[in-house]
Amino acid sequence: MIKGKRAGDTPIGINVLEGKSYYWCSCGLSTKQPFCDGSHKDTAFKPLIFKADQSKKVFFCTCKQTNDSPMCDGSHNVK
Repeated sequence: MIKGKRAGDTPIGINVLEGKSYYWCSCGLSTKQPFCDGSHKDTAFKPLIFKADQSKKVFFCTCKQTNDSPMCDGSHNVK
């Protein structure tokens, strides 16, 4: 599986709301990180839908190298 362009070096913590869907940028091109803004148009990438199962703070990946999309798994620390 190809991974998107690195958009950052640290995760972004977001307070998500139970039942709400969030569209995580998988390509790394969005200017609204960690979320999709449609910049993936004309690429092989599509946003990944994350539906919150409870209201809480979660950490979305910005390096796009995670193996636990859309959550950060520490892959940004691997060089």
